[in-house]
Amino acid sequence: MTDKKQKPKTEEEPELTKEAVAPSEDKGPVAEAPAEAEKIADVELKVGKDIIVPITEEELEKIPAEKKAVDVNEWKPKTELGRKVKSGEIKSIGEILDSGKKILEAEITDALMPNLESDLLLIGQSKGKFGGGQRRVFKQTQKKTKEGNKPKFATFAVIGNKDGIIGLGYGKAKETVPAREKAFRNAKLNLIKIRRGCGSWQCGCKTPHSIPFTVEGKCGSVRIKLMPAPKGKGLCVEKECQKILKLSGIKDVWAKARGQTGSKINLIFACCDALKQLMEVKTMPEHAEMLGMKEGEIGKVTENELSEQ
Repeated sequence: MTDKKQKPKTEEEPELTKEAVAPSEDKGPVAEAPAEAEKIADVELKVGKDIIVPITEEELEKIPAEKKAVDVNEWKPKTELGRKVKSGEIKSIGEILDSGKKILEAEITDALMPNLESDLLLIGQSKGKFGGGQRRVFKQTQKKTKEGNKPKFATFAVIGNKDGIIGLGYGKAKETVPAREKAFRNAKLNLIKIRRGCGSWQCGCKTPHSIPFTVEGKCGSVRIKLMPAPKGKGLCVEKECQKILKLSGIKDVWAKARGQTGSKINLIFACCDALKQLMEVKTMPEHAEMLGMKEGEIGKVTENELSEQ
């Protein structure tokens, strides 16, 4: 075995000392260079329009949605409903939803319900091997043209007060941030009221923790059936539907879905359609207490609709 040839040492390498490693305090401009570079980078991000700074999709999803408090004095309503809200004639969102009037200004929802909670649903998927990418907030599609590919981003937003009021909004734009803002705006315009109760024969606690009766919604090939569950069971449903039911104030429910449930947008629309059925069906006074419902939610219904309970 021959030893490896070692390079001849022509000059001895100087040993690194603390003085050599640490920057000298006398050189002010050199020490302050990193701080100035950070300031320049911030200016380029905020001011420069022609400068393109790459931002990953994960960082974009972590950016919270803008929540600005509505100043009633600065707000200039354009509709009659908005003017009534600003003047104080309408003081609750329930008056608007019960009357069947359509909300055309997002500021109405902000003024009457400033403490709404919001969330984005995972309807997209990142690129991955064999289609195994991670679920994303934005769903990307693109159009083939002569100039090249033109991508578009879609997102689904949900808002609610966890007390029987919820809104769903779908937004699509050429960029991610406008799509998200459009989704939140549409969610504020599409508020619906949900009836809650305790329709499970296993519970009978008469508290509004579940739904009063079984409902079914559909969209495309997707069919979803929501059934009342006893207290403490939880939300036994798909994860994105769990977010919708949680913001609506429902804590316990059973669900059964069939069809192409992999299409998340159709599944979300089907769940929303099922929740709308809760308000279309009304109950008689003698059954309201049994289902754990309020007095203001009493109406008429046939015996066939109650026989399933």
